[in-house]
Amino acid sequence: MRVLLAGFQHETNTFAKDRADMAAFEHGGGFPALCRGSAITEVMTETVNLPTAGFLRAAKAAGVEVDPLLWAMAVPSGPVTRGCYETIAGEICDLIAAALPADAVYLDLHGAMCAEHIPDGEGELIERIRQIIGPDLPLVVSLDLHANVTRRMVEMTDALVAYRTYPHVDSADTGAAAFDLLQKRVVLGRPFARAMAAPDYMIPICWQSTMNAPADGLYAALPKIEEDTGAISLSYAMGFPAADFDECGQLIWAYGAAAPEAEAAVAALLARVEAAESAFQGALYTPEGAVAHALARNAQGCAPVVIADAQDNPGAGGSSDTMGLIKALLAADVPDAAVGVLWDPKAVALAHQAGEGAEVTLSLGGHSDVAGDSPLEASFTVEHLSDGQLRTLGPYYGTREMHLGPAACLRLNGVRIVVASQKAQMADREMFRFAGITPETTPILVVKSAIHFRADFAPIAGEIITATAPGAMMMRATDWQWAHLRDDLRLMPEGPTQAEHRAEHLAALRLPA
Repeated sequence: MRVLLAGFQHETNTFAKDRADMAAFEHGGGFPALCRGSAITEVMTETVNLPTAGFLRAAKAAGVEVDPLLWAMAVPSGPVTRGCYETIAGEICDLIAAALPADAVYLDLHGAMCAEHIPDGEGELIERIRQIIGPDLPLVVSLDLHANVTRRMVEMTDALVAYRTYPHVDSADTGAAAFDLLQKRVVLGRPFARAMAAPDYMIPICWQSTMNAPADGLYAALPKIEEDTGAISLSYAMGFPAADFDECGQLIWAYGAAAPEAEAAVAALLARVEAAESAFQGALYTPEGAVAHALARNAQGCAPVVIADAQDNPGAGGSSDTMGLIKALLAADVPDAAVGVLWDPKAVALAHQAGEGAEVTLSLGGHSDVAGDSPLEASFTVEHLSDGQLRTLGPYYGTREMHLGPAACLRLNGVRIVVASQKAQMADREMFRFAGITPETTPILVVKSAIHFRADFAPIAGEIITATAPGAMMMRATDWQWAHLRDDLRLMPEGPTQAEHRAEHLAALRLPA
């Protein structure tokens, strides 16, 4: 068996102002840079936690030939530009056409990509590929847990399989699961029967962690439901609640040798997801409230207290340069805190010009025109300078090289700030350590992340809390005005529907000033 492989991953926040262009994919934003052919195999080593790496390992163990064509991934942001989408999608399609005949195609996709001109980025790519390979060639796709899975994606593929963990520590395992599904599809000799259902509420990403209830129990139930119903595969994507198009939201789907198996699996999980709706909630702190809580817990001997700067998470389209929590730390005169990773190439360049130990006056952060945010004008001590090359060791990124570009650790009073030239989500302790900060002994840590940091920071954290400082990724979908969601979709667990939210907004606009 010979399998063609391609990957094109992007998680799109349609409310974010920046765009993903070719440069974003050519750098990778904390992930491997765009690569082709044999370079894909060289990058996807045994320790890399990405679906393509897991698929390649599983195929090698089974003695199956894989022809890697192109793989690309960029840090989440606003939509992928038209030119970038057409360039990468066009090359993938051309490479597949040139590599035929083959026995199957595997795609490593995210599932929540929107381009400037195409809201369902993956569905469009899958349909183009299906037109090239014909209706009968097996086409299997791995997806992120945050995929906004569309009906077109399900109907145009032989199988989709999604991650089951958030933080996504099973990304490589999901690639291996995709290979297993591909083998089962080939053995069956015909398409699987399939079923799907879309729960009618959205879930804020800060309550989607599978390290906590209720998501932990829902995902733990998947293998048992598969066993009880005889389904070949059952997947559940909680969706990425920041993409304004009509199929944004959760989806449950299953495959079976016969329709009753798939339908029973979907029905069993749907009942659990519907029953869990009220449990998808928790405490959200203002920046000032988060800092006050952290200081109080420090006084009780609890450290480190990790504050998730969730709304400025670059892993969900945040600019990674808002200053709300940094200003709150300084206002409270905290004695020892660290923040990372702030994106500000100009500040880094000035710090490198000044040199280690120097004082440098900067307008730090706040340059992305985020509502409620502004730069911090101050004189900082340049504590540490770096070329931004580091090796991650935690379970989310896996063991691999990360390139943040020139970087610096700046200190202002008791606050140390890791500043880099490239955006990447703070999800590995080495992203503090490379800048001279020991996270295990720092009383307060602020991480520009929502959930992924938990995989590496939970083992050292005395407590983890979530703050809602300014940023492009709202923890409450009701803080946005939506144009394209279906009217009956609830924007929050047990919250208003899109129709009700729109009506409330219009009524408010009619009020006198």
